[in-house]
Amino acid sequence: MNIKDRVLIVEDEKRIGRFLQLELEHEGYDCIIEHNGTGALDRIGQDHFDLILLDIMLPDIDGLSICQRVREMSAVPILILSAKDDIETKVAGLDLGANDYLTKPFNSRELFARIRVLLRKRSSERLSENFLQLQNMILYLDRHEVQIENDVFTLTKKEFELLAYLVRNKNIVLTRDRILEEVWGYDYIGDTNVVDVYVRYLRSKIDETVGRKYIFTIRGVGYVAKD
Repeated sequence: MNIKDRVLIVEDEKRIGRFLQLELEHEGYDCIIEHNGTGALDRIGQDHFDLILLDIMLPDIDGLSICQRVREMSAVPILILSAKDDIETKVAGLDLGANDYLTKPFNSRELFARIRVLLRKRSSERLSENFLQLQNMILYLDRHEVQIENDVFTLTKKEFELLAYLVRNKNIVLTRDRILEEVWGYDYIGDTNVVDVYVRYLRSKIDETVGRKYIFTIRGVGYVAKD
C-alpha cells in the first residue's frame, strides 16, 4: 500500500472516529478527522484526499448532502459508513455519488478490504490518465516521454503533442486540416505542410530507430496511428 494514501474520516461520534483513525493509521494510512459536515466540506475544498469515509447522520449537514456536494468538485472515492441499513438510504447514497456503502457495526477486515478495492481502482484510473499506449509504445503524459521496450525517446513539445493526439485517436484516419486545428490551433498562421514535416520528425526519431511503423499515411487524406 502507498503510505501517502490520505483518508478523511467524517464521523460525529468521537469514539468511533478515533477508533477508525487508530485502525487505519496502524494499516499505514494518513488520517484526518472531521466531526461535522461544514468542517468536512471546508477540509475537502482545501486539501487532497485519496478516500473519504463518510457518516450520514451528522449534526449540521447530512452525509448524503455532503456526498452530492463533493461530487460536484471531486472524484475522490467515498465510502459511506452508516447505521442506517434501509435500502432507500443505501440507494440514495450510491445514486448521489458514493462508491460503496457499509453498515454499522462493521467488521474491520471487511472495511479494509473495501478500502483497498476503492484505492486500487482509483490508482488504476490515475495511471490511465497519465499514459497512452500504441502497440508496444507508451507515452507518459506527465513527463512528455515516449518509451518503447527499453528505449526512451525525448520529443519536443509539439512533436509530443502531435503524437499524443494521433494515439488518442488511434485507428481513426485524421485529415491534415483536423490535425492542424487540434494540435496547432485554429489561429495558426504558417506553413500548412507543418503536419507533414512533424510526422517526418516523429518517423525519423521513432519508427526508423526501432524499425517499426506506427504512423501511416492515407494518401489524399491524412494520417492514422494504427494499433
